[in-house]
Amino acid sequence: MEITVKRNRVFAPCWSTKCRYVAMKGSAGSGKSCDCATFYIIRLLTERGRNLLCVRKSEVTHRTSTYNELCKAIKRLGLSRFFKCSVSPLKITCTLGGEILFCGVNDDSAREKLKSVTAADGNITDVWIEEATELTRDDFEIIDDRLRGTLDGDLFYQIRLSFNPVSASHWIKKAFFDTDDKNVLAHHSTYLDNAFCDKAYHTRMERRRITDPEGYRVYGLGQWGEAGGLVLQNFEVKSFDTDPQSFDSIRYGQDFGFNHANALLSVGIKDGDIYVLKELYLREKTTDEIIALAGDWSKKTPMICDSAEPDRIHMWRRAGYAARGVKKYPGSVKGGIDWLKARRIFIHPSCEGVIDEISQWRWLKNPDGSYSDEPTPIRDDAMAALRYAVSEWQGADRQTKPALPAPRPFFTGKSTGERGRKQKII
Repeated sequence: MEITVKRNRVFAPCWSTKCRYVAMKGSAGSGKSCDCATFYIIRLLTERGRNLLCVRKSEVTHRTSTYNELCKAIKRLGLSRFFKCSVSPLKITCTLGGEILFCGVNDDSAREKLKSVTAADGNITDVWIEEATELTRDDFEIIDDRLRGTLDGDLFYQIRLSFNPVSASHWIKKAFFDTDDKNVLAHHSTYLDNAFCDKAYHTRMERRRITDPEGYRVYGLGQWGEAGGLVLQNFEVKSFDTDPQSFDSIRYGQDFGFNHANALLSVGIKDGDIYVLKELYLREKTTDEIIALAGDWSKKTPMICDSAEPDRIHMWRRAGYAARGVKKYPGSVKGGIDWLKARRIFIHPSCEGVIDEISQWRWLKNPDGSYSDEPTPIRDDAMAALRYAVSEWQGADRQTKPALPAPRPFFTGKSTGERGRKQKII
């Protein structure tokens, strides 16, 4: 069998390595996801005995990401006769042997499901973790533990992690990039390495280089986001019981949006610590559409919203929710941040929007390079919702009411050989 593969030269080391871990850090538009999909289709077709498990934080996101990329790779390579793609259950099967399975790790039940995932024939030999920065270190260890047992012939185990390097404080940097390890291939790529990237995208990224230098560093050059200047560092991403009865009090916080995110958070307080239980983090949705998606959110729980949009608050109240506007005052943003910085913040792994924002939310820089006392007004929708949710507890503290327990001592946490193949490398 002869297969013609067009691929970017920059990814050649990722195709030839036998390292157990391949950490693919790159900018948006670098082509790393497309290359991973192409690589795995070729690998399953040419190396008998291989089975692939695709992992994302939330299982439902596979349908529009990894699954679609793999199906497009099959079609692009002209190999549809060798693969069967099914949506229910989400699975891709190679007629010559081997299959591709999909799983998430966004809660304890999903992690337990992951532990029991097995291939129909043979072992799971490969794992592709897409958007790997969404996962915690504990998530990764569960996945890594899945790859064990004796393999036949020249087969070996391998995990690929593909991601944008959003934060220099992320555990992936320390685990795979900061130390030399013969078991790790640390790889870097940008949209400038992608021979298939269109001119319009280059123009867009050039504009971002001027208008959003920090964003361009991460999403244009694939460099680690700054470790310094983070507004909140006292947070930890971890699983916990989200039953409202487990907390001293629950509040909802909502920052309205359409083109930027509409963030609705469920936040609890217990023994002075703050817990982010769940979120609705959506773009390009009307208020009516979001209300329809909030069917399992309690209508009795106070919902503190951005007071600048009374019409939207009225729509939520008309739908039966206990929505009201947040009380703003001079210095309320900084006051809310200071109150949050004095507490421990625990974020449930399912709250991907909160995790993404809190890991990148920074103080604005002064012309001399020092940090100001104002946070960046970019990608802060969930952070505003978090401030609104805790505003009444903060107000109780300001009035020295003894209704809430004192916070615990402050701490700083961190979120956290192929056969018959002809290749054309560009």
